[in-house]
Amino acid sequence: MKWTELSVLTTNEAVEAVSNIFHEAGASGVVIEDSSEFIKERDNVYGEIYDLSPDDYPAEGVIVKAYLPASSFLAETIEEIKLAIANLKNFNINIGKNILTTCEVNEDDWATSWKQYYHPIKVSERFTIVPTWENYERKNSDEIIIELDPGMAFGTGTHPTTVMCLQALEKVVKPGDVVIDVGTGSGVLSIASALLDASKVLALDLDPVAVKSAKENVELNKVENIVEVLQGNLLETVNINADVVVANILAEVIMSFTDDAYSILKPGGTFITSGIIGAKKEDVKSALEKSGFSIDEVLMLEDWVSIIAKK
Repeated sequence: MKWTELSVLTTNEAVEAVSNIFHEAGASGVVIEDSSEFIKERDNVYGEIYDLSPDDYPAEGVIVKAYLPASSFLAETIEEIKLAIANLKNFNINIGKNILTTCEVNEDDWATSWKQYYHPIKVSERFTIVPTWENYERKNSDEIIIELDPGMAFGTGTHPTTVMCLQALEKVVKPGDVVIDVGTGSGVLSIASALLDASKVLALDLDPVAVKSAKENVELNKVENIVEVLQGNLLETVNINADVVVANILAEVIMSFTDDAYSILKPGGTFITSGIIGAKKEDVKSALEKSGFSIDEVLMLEDWVSIIAKK
């Protein structure tokens, strides 16, 4: 099947609006290439590998790409997109140069081109996340490698919220612990818990696509004898007590089940929460404390917050 790649050279200010226009035109997702990514200063506490090539980024501004199936109506759709983007100026949005280009791509190329941006990355003292298509040799005997094939629907395990969860799990999980991973996604946190010698890990997600992806990654890392992946809404179907509950989801969702997390945890158990934007930090802390938790540690990375709470 043939697809048409639409690329718009615009500004940071216009990225969200342009992305929304693409979505309304029928694109299921967008690719964002930001010139500032290549020059951005990053923390390098754990010797992270940021293997970025200047060839992958524009010289200036931001390129937003979307993919639409080639059809007889495509020309009209492109014109509608051009008009919608130009109209953003009426809302005082700086659209920059607003240069739109198109090219045809094969489905196989489109489905795998994103892999060029994903490389091994060391995210904590011990954890290194390695994509399945990369060759990587362990740097020391204490290093723990998580192999991940996220597909196009899930993250690569290197988002700040996931990184903080992995760092927290490394501090908290002890051999023999029972861990519950709420909203498992790709399963990376469940896999990490198993590789830290947890005796049982329950990975939960409401999305059947996530459940399938997590199962595949669990088998890839050979921890299926420890990790059980189930479809379920938060902790509604859980009937076991845990030493650790980890949830990397939206702050509003976390606040909706702090009581359930408290009741499921064993005395002295730990609730690791992430996916929290800075503005929601105090709200989540208050909800945790109201449920009976004490705040053990607050981690921050970029604009994101992770909270480690104790029962």
